[in-house]
Amino acid sequence: MSEKNEAQAPSQPAEAPASPLAEKRRIHFMDEVRGLDIILMVIFHAFYTSGWLFDWPLGQELFLFFSPVEPFFAGIFIFICGISCRLSHSNVRRGGQLLLVAVGISVFLWFFMREEMIWFGILHFLAVAILLFALARPLLDRIPPLAGILACAVLYLLTRWVPAYQGGVFGIPGLFSFPVPAALQDCWWLYPLGLSDFSSSDYFPILPWIFCFLAGSFAGVWAKAGRFPAWMYIRRVPFLSWLGKHTLLIYVLHQPVIYGLFLGIYTIWKGIAG
Repeated sequence: MSEKNEAQAPSQPAEAPASPLAEKRRIHFMDEVRGLDIILMVIFHAFYTSGWLFDWPLGQELFLFFSPVEPFFAGIFIFICGISCRLSHSNVRRGGQLLLVAVGISVFLWFFMREEMIWFGILHFLAVAILLFALARPLLDRIPPLAGILACAVLYLLTRWVPAYQGGVFGIPGLFSFPVPAALQDCWWLYPLGLSDFSSSDYFPILPWIFCFLAGSFAGVWAKAGRFPAWMYIRRVPFLSWLGKHTLLIYVLHQPVIYGLFLGIYTIWKGIAG
């Protein structure tokens, strides 16, 4: 998710020289897209909660109807997080803090809602991706941004179907592909990579999503240098911009709020009907 200064260019130069003006300009478009993304995520999770936890048929239908586009919006969010890594003051601190939050959510679910357990959800993935970026940054800095984005696009396509729930194959089905060896699929500890079949309410394996994240990090080189189009630096929807700056807090709080809301509705409805 995001920190207050994620889309603010830091004061220290890095991969490309940033002008003083670029360092002071916030990329409001990134905040607004994140804000829209978090709204869509909350609505999508509301469909899941109402449909599968409270057995509301319309919620189930809406969840299944919108499921095909959910990875697209998640991918946009992951891509923007990759951009933000080039603008962050400390990716080690940011990744470590996010990892603590992700583990905390899993611990809470383990004790209170084990049937909805999250083993490697989007927060876990983003935390690991940020830390991996911090570790590999000296190497990544040597790769030209455009070449890095193109390479990540190819690698994303080649690993898109690696996770067991996608079929467990490397390559592009219909063109060329081969199955991931069964020996790897049987290793439960490779679950974060997407190489083991495991049950989780939210799951974003390293393969293929790390390449979406890294593509964003290469685009972030241009963001760091203030080379994004001028219209991206203009705030157009302040509400979305505000939401985009507080996505982590919203993510942590939204599910308990949604659950409590539907629990109240369900209790009142049962009282009226009963």
